[in-house]
Amino acid sequence: MKTVTLEVRSPEEGMSEFVETWRSGKAQRSARIGFATPELLWKVLSAKRWELLKVLCGAGPVSIREAARRVQRDVKAVHSDVTALLSAGLLNRTTTGNIEFPYEAIKVEFLLHAA
Repeated sequence: MKTVTLEVRSPEEGMSEFVETWRSGKAQRSARIGFATPELLWKVLSAKRWELLKVLCGAGPVSIREAARRVQRDVKAVHSDVTALLSAGLLNRTTTGNIEFPYEAIKVEFLLHAA
């Protein structure tokens, strides 16, 4: 199963992991997308965007209009969400201009420390 892991980690941790992967030549088992803070993660992954990802999971490439129809929302609002998800690396744009969620599952990881 092709899974993407969304995690909260500092840019330094992300760079360190990248360097280790580069040195070892061994790719990670799953894709990872890091966010600097939990607040940034939840800003990018709002409830409406989570709903959009759920309907796109396993759907293959679809147009933004079709994605909007599936979530029963306005095309303009879905377009805005798609743009944010493309920027975050959660969606891909195909050569035909459609959008695609290239994973079969999402895993969200973060740790809340005591103050």
